[in-house]
Amino acid sequence: MQLNNLLLPIALVVVACVAFAMYNANSAPLPEGFPEPTPPNRIEVKQYPAYRAATYQTDGKLVNAANSAFYPLYQHISSNEISMTAPVETRYPLETMNGESEGEAEVSFLYSSPRIVPKEISGNIEVKDMKPMMAVSLGLQGAYSYESYQNGLQRLSDWLKEHKEYRIRGNPRRFFYDGPYIPDALKRSEILIPIEVAHSGKIP
Repeated sequence: MQLNNLLLPIALVVVACVAFAMYNANSAPLPEGFPEPTPPNRIEVKQYPAYRAATYQTDGKLVNAANSAFYPLYQHISSNEISMTAPVETRYPLETMNGESEGEAEVSFLYSSPRIVPKEISGNIEVKDMKPMMAVSLGLQGAYSYESYQNGLQRLSDWLKEHKEYRIRGNPRRFFYDGPYIPDALKRSEILIPIEVAHSGKIP
């Protein structure tokens, strides 16, 4: 009985190590100049470089936005022999900050370099050059539910109310770092709100 009690925690550690190794091995590379994902449950102010993104626009229930866009975006990078990167980005309407759950969203696969030019672009895909941005980011770990997006967005809204030195400069978005082969408990994402400095003063 004592031996079994000892083996159980050892087995759990081994499983956790294997899962972590798979998690790291299967993660796609970041685009050029991108910062590392924000650690889970932490809020950070971050700078993101300019990047180029293949974008698919959706309209309807926002909970379905990323899933409905995945196949046409994957076809785009496959037909153009463009490597997959992480994160996948979903840009939500500003109204989601007031609890809206329907509307237009843009889902993007990010190119590894803004210098990449696709050979062909289908009618449902738009290639966009995104400008550098400063954003406040909340790191998350867990399933990619729309509820977790709304809860995270509320945390960032509360943070901005306490940090008057910043103001919102763009639509909220989510960065998804891991694919469906990663267990939900290990999936990493970030909720972001683009911001700018509202007035002079000390920046944390």
